[in-house]
Order: sequence, then C-alpha cells, then structure tokens
Amino acid sequence: MDGTNPMTLPTTHPDSKQRLISELQTRGVRVLNDAGGIRSRKGGAGPSDHGAITVMGTTVMVPIHTRSVDRSPYAAELEQGHATLFRNGDPIGPIFFPEKPKFYDLKTADGIPYGKIAQLHAKDVLATTLLQTCIRYTDPETRCQFCAIGDSLAAGRTIARKTPEQLAEVAEAAIRLDGVTHMVMTTGTPGTPDRGAAILAEAARVVKARTGLPIQAQCEPPDRFDWFEVLREAGVDSLGMHLEAINQDVRAAIMPGKAEVPGSYYLEAFERAVAIFGRGQVSTYLLAGLGDTVEELLAGCRELIGLGVYPFV
Repeated sequence: MDGTNPMTLPTTHPDSKQRLISELQTRGVRVLNDAGGIRSRKGGAGPSDHGAITVMGTTVMVPIHTRSVDRSPYAAELEQGHATLFRNGDPIGPIFFPEKPKFYDLKTADGIPYGKIAQLHAKDVLATTLLQTCIRYTDPETRCQFCAIGDSLAAGRTIARKTPEQLAEVAEAAIRLDGVTHMVMTTGTPGTPDRGAAILAEAARVVKARTGLPIQAQCEPPDRFDWFEVLREAGVDSLGMHLEAINQDVRAAIMPGKAEVPGSYYLEAFERAVAIFGRGQVSTYLLAGLGDTVEELLAGCRELIGLGVYPFV
C-alpha cells in the first residue's frame, strides 16, 4: 500500500483521469477487507472519514467512512499490501494507500507522541492545528455548526497548544523519515485581535528556519492587514482565510460568531493578501450545502478568482 508508487490505468478505460478522481471524491470508495491496514480516522477536525488514495499518480482524499459510501459503485479490495479498485464489481486497476508514517512512532523528550503534534495528510503534507481551542467553540451562540475542533482534543488525539519548537522537531523527523514536502498550519481563533496571525507567524518562523519547508497558514482575517507582511516575512508562502459560505444570512445562521467578520471584510482582506502572497497563493473554503444557492456559489467563485483567490468548494 505504498502511496509513492505511480499508477497507470488501462488506456481503454472509458473515464478520464479527471472524471475518475471526481467520482471517487464525490461518491467514495467501499473498502472490502480492511483489517486496519488503511490509515484513516473517524470523526474530529480535519479530513476525517476520508483516506488518502493515489490514483494514476495523483494523491487525493476520498470518503471511506461516510454513510453515502455504502451506495458507491467503487470498491477497493486489499491483498498482500496492494489494492485493486473495482467499479460495480469490475476491476479497474491498482490504487495505493499511504502507509502509517514512520514519524508517528516517535515521541518528544517529555513523552508526547509526534502524531499528537502534527499529522500526515494525503501523501506528503504535514498538517497541524496550533491552538486546538477556539473562542467561538464552547458557546452555542457563536459556534460554527460544522466545526469539530474540540472533538479531536476531547478524544485525546492531540494536545491543546503546539509550540514552535515541537513543530520544528516533528517536521524535521517527517522530512527525514517520510519525505514530507510541505506543511499546513491552521489554528482555532484566539481571543486576540490578530485572530491567530501572531502564533502562526511565531511557529512559521521557527519551522522555516530549521526545515525550509513551504508553509501554508490558515486563520481568520486579522484586525490589521499588515499582519500579512509579518506572516510572509516569517516564512509563510501561502495563506488560507475561509469564508465557508457566501450569503451573509447563511453565514449568520450557520456560523454566528465567525459571521461577525462580514464577507465584505474578507474580500478586502483577500485583495490585500494577494498583493503580498501573489495570485493563487491565497485561498478560501466554500462549503456547498450550508444554504448558498448554486448561483451564489458560482458568482462568489468568479469574484474570488478575479481577485486572485483560489476557492476550494
């Protein structure tokens, strides 16, 4: 199940690579005989209920634990460390699941498992949440309805606060043992006007100095846009600020606390951030199904792309 191996499906396969990947990401894959060999997790923050699959040389996150997967025409059968992808019972070709990272077996000097400090996402991405708490999470009046940041902490899968030194230590091991090539740092929103930019800059500065890894940081738009320059100088290469929804009424209903920072402020922040990080190096998440219409999502994406922002829908 080595996720580093390339894959070539038969050229006579009726689907293009793009269509196949889209279908896998949309409909998921039923794993027929997994005895704990696939690295995935159920519930919590981050890409839970999904597994990383390398298909035709591209690694993507695909649902494997969600309820809708039971109706998927796609299935994977594991055999002696390899997997074959089937559609409606017909074999398509081999796929690969990344193995458990070697750095997960290590601990810090004070006994914290590396996997509680940072996780391997997909095949070669190191990801961490600096602050596993948020000022909005504990209050139902402000909490985002889709957020699970506290669930991972309550389950003991992580620690509340990761220090820059811990992150650099884990990143060095992940590069050495597992070939990690870049890192994502996100954070719960602290009760400070910078909305997390300060601790992201602090962590990025140390990790960049010790590893040189490309870094994406994620936070809410800070109170002052000069934080973008601070982040860039600290070693952040790209920035994510997540709208989640376009319609302000939807935002107020689904994420009442976060919606206090209006969409208009995000657009202003995007424009300023693109000037610092460059076109395509600023991104946002849009969660389809919260209440935005298709037309609103498409119009929002067009506006974001016009600003140089990459919208992940």
